[in-house]
This record gives sequence, structure tokens and C-alpha cells, in this order.
Amino acid sequence: MNTKFLMSNLKNSQVDAHIPPIAIFLFAVLLAGLITGIAWLEVQGATDAQIIWFVFPVLVVAFYIFFGLKVAAQWEKAVVLRFGKFKGLKGPGVFWMIPIIDTIATWIDHRVTVTSFSAEKTLTKDTVPVDVDAVLFWMVWDAEKAALEVRDYQTALSWAAQTALREIIGQMELADILVGRTKMDEELQRVIDERTTPWGVTVQSVEIRDVIIPQALEDAMSRQAQAERERQARVILGESEQQVAASFAEAAKAYQDNPTALHLRAMNMLFEGLKEKGALVIVPSSAVDTMNLGGMSGMVSLAQSQARKD
Repeated sequence: MNTKFLMSNLKNSQVDAHIPPIAIFLFAVLLAGLITGIAWLEVQGATDAQIIWFVFPVLVVAFYIFFGLKVAAQWEKAVVLRFGKFKGLKGPGVFWMIPIIDTIATWIDHRVTVTSFSAEKTLTKDTVPVDVDAVLFWMVWDAEKAALEVRDYQTALSWAAQTALREIIGQMELADILVGRTKMDEELQRVIDERTTPWGVTVQSVEIRDVIIPQALEDAMSRQAQAERERQARVILGESEQQVAASFAEAAKAYQDNPTALHLRAMNMLFEGLKEKGALVIVPSSAVDTMNLGGMSGMVSLAQSQARKD
């Protein structure tokens, strides 16, 4: 059983007397009046029988107020039994009950309750053990059913949530659990709500907080993701090389029948290479013959020598 779930609802599972301060105050006033009345009767010389006839009804009224007057908060309903049979729901506000004859079986909280539950070491459809933590938002919509149809609706809700979570995990693969949490939340809400509706409890929503997988599998998935990124990078690089080669092919067609443009391009390449001071330009011998760079390189060398002399 989920320990966190039971600890979070331990306070709600206890039957509270719900004795209002006004009942305590009236009880104290009646006791004080009773003591004052007894003292006054003794001064007046009343007999023991007269004192008893005075004390008995006052004590009955005092204890009736103390044990019969109850106050339920705005979000509460009291389940009242009369001689063990269901009498009705009381509250919110002030209400009366007959002591000894009527008893309050439990107090039902109608507010939305947030509890956590988990499934540990549960196998997925592809046999991967996972730990899943989830949060459940639920509320009691029918206090009578919650009190009479199930012995402990909070414990029953805890078991229903855990078993539903294990069933859903066993029907899904790990990849679907990791990327399809919204779908898993909706399916969990539907399954749990079907089980708890006959108990007067409705599930508003279920949210998966965390999915923990084995460390070895996590490392393997990390390496797989890294390899996939490297593959994509190589594919992109190859596509870029293809685009660059196509651009060079188009440029070669433009220079093929236009030697003047080719020579101008060669001069521009040398100029760009020699702009920086102390730059070294290495030109293939084939390019010297093809692009007529021999004389051009000599002119460049002569210009650089003259610049150093100046």
C-alpha cells in the first residue's frame, strides 16, 4: 500500500467529535448555574429531594447540549446513524443529534484532495522495469455512498489507483510512456474513475510526475541519441558538399569559354591572398600553366620587392 497516500489522509480518516465552542460555553454556564442553584437551595433549607429534582433536569440539558450540538464545516457532511441504521447526512453548519441514540459514523470531506501514488519495478510491454510516480486529484461527490458502499474509500481508492497504473504500464511500451504522458494520464483517469464512481468518489485528473528507468538503459539511450545526432550531422555535411560541388560545376561552365574572366578570377585570388602582410600563396603548377599565372606572379613579386625598398 502507498504509505504516502495513507499518511496524507490519516487526519481525514479519524472520527472527530466536532464539539463546537458554543456547546462548551453553554455547558460551563449550566454547570456554574447548577452549582449556584444548589448553594441557594441549601441556604433556603431545601430538602435533598428538592435539590435532586433541580439538579437532574439541569444535568440532562447540559449533557444534551454538550453531546448533541454539533457543527460541520462548509466542506463537510456528517453521516448520522440511529440505532445503527442510516438516518441521514447533516451539515454544513449547526445541527442537533440525540446522544446515545444517534451516532456519527464518519465525517466526509467534499473538497478536492491531492494524493500521490506510485508503481515500482513494473514491467512495460517491452519488458523494461520502470518506476512511475503520479498525482491523483479526486473528491467525494456522494457522501452516503462513500460511507455505506465501501468500508474505507480512501484505502480502496489507493489500491484502485496503483493497480490501474500497473495495468496501464503493462499495456504500453517504454517509448510510448516517455513521449505519451498525456494519453497515459487520460487513460488512467478513465480506469480509476470507473472503479471509484460506485463508491461516490470521482477522479478529476491524474498526472504522471516522473518515470524512472534503469541507469544502464538510460546510458544506452543517451549513446543512441548521441549517435543519431552525429549521423544527422554527417548527412547534413554531405548534402552541403554536394551543394558546393554543384556550385563549382556551374562556375566551371561559366569560365570554360571565357579565358578573360578566368584570368580576372585568378588575379582576384592572388590579390586576396596577398592582401595580408607576410602572406604566402601556394599555387599548383598546373594552375600556373592553365591560367597563365607565371608572368602575373613575377609582376607581383617585383611589386612586393619595390614596396619593401620604399
